[in-house]
Amino acid sequence: MALIVQKYGGTSVGDTDRILNVAKRIKTYVDDGNQVVVVVSARSGVTNDLIARAKAFSENPDEREMDMLLAVGEQETIALTAMALHSLGVKAESRTGAQAGIHTDLAHTRARITEITGGDIKELLDEGKVVIVAGFQGINAVGHVSTLGRGGSDLSAIALAAALKADICQIYTDVSGIYTADPRIIKTAKKIPEMSYEELLELASLGSKVMQARSVEFAQKHNVIFEVRSSFNNEPGTIVKSEAPSLEDVVISGVAVDRNQTKVTVSDLPDKPGTAAGIFSKLGEAGIIVDMIVQNVGRGGKANLTFTVSKDDAVKAERVLREACDNLKGANVSLTGDIAKVSVVGTGMRSHSGVAAKFFQVLAENNINVQVITTSEIKISVGISLEQAELAANALHTAFGLDKI
Repeated sequence: MALIVQKYGGTSVGDTDRILNVAKRIKTYVDDGNQVVVVVSARSGVTNDLIARAKAFSENPDEREMDMLLAVGEQETIALTAMALHSLGVKAESRTGAQAGIHTDLAHTRARITEITGGDIKELLDEGKVVIVAGFQGINAVGHVSTLGRGGSDLSAIALAAALKADICQIYTDVSGIYTADPRIIKTAKKIPEMSYEELLELASLGSKVMQARSVEFAQKHNVIFEVRSSFNNEPGTIVKSEAPSLEDVVISGVAVDRNQTKVTVSDLPDKPGTAAGIFSKLGEAGIIVDMIVQNVGRGGKANLTFTVSKDDAVKAERVLREACDNLKGANVSLTGDIAKVSVVGTGMRSHSGVAAKFFQVLAENNINVQVITTSEIKISVGISLEQAELAANALHTAFGLDKI
């Protein structure tokens, strides 16, 4: 008998027919003698609908009330999933994030998990019940409902798997696993049977929509083995663990495209130590994640700083930076346009030379201009025009042999 944590995304539970199909899948695991904990998202479209309703009153609704509102989506799904299991003769009981003992910090809309007690989940499992847990939500130290941000149901599932010492965590979604690239952009993308936390973490942070980066970080920290697979077929998915076998001649394991980037320029900054630290400290305090960064060589005691942030944070970043620049005489802030980030990732980069040369040669051959660059030991990312993102991704995917894996 195994203890399995399963997570089903919004498209997997999009309507009552799909919820019933999920229940049938869960039943097969129960019939095989397994204990099953199920984490579910809100039905596809529900969260966006709730956000739209809130914005009918204000463009910037109160974050505490937004958490209270958005938590409703998952609570609908847990009840319906439990009812679907009951209709199949399977004992099941639903739990909110708070009831499952998911405790968070005091932040609203982007809370971080501080502790998971599991509530009475183990007792319910011992009674032969499937436990259905609302993903994406928890409770903070003052008793308020909190949410974990977009993709938070993945994090809920991984965290519960760690706390319950589950044998495996299965992340069910609308794709059959993790691919070398987004199949909607690159038709020749191939499914990867196994990959490391490190590679997936880079892909997730670079725009891959399969997994939330925070979830992968949590899995890596607690060594939670998980599988990304489809809820619409029975094909094996992609196993993610600490180390994954790689072919000696495979340097790059994936290409990622992120079109949700805005380039920000802060010009005429004082060219002295501590200036950049002050700028990025203010952004950090506002919870804004900065991505690619370029600083030019200072001239005449002034320097320019260019970096990217998520488009969702662009307006907030501009406001924070204007306040920061009020104390820096002559400094100016401008949003200089939306760009795409195209990246290649692979642990093979550690042992193969010439990757960067090949990367930039491919872009040059396709007349693609690079605006900003960032690298790590296992990735290269560039900011380019939105119009050239698909061309760049396809060219790199082919050049590094990912069409033939």
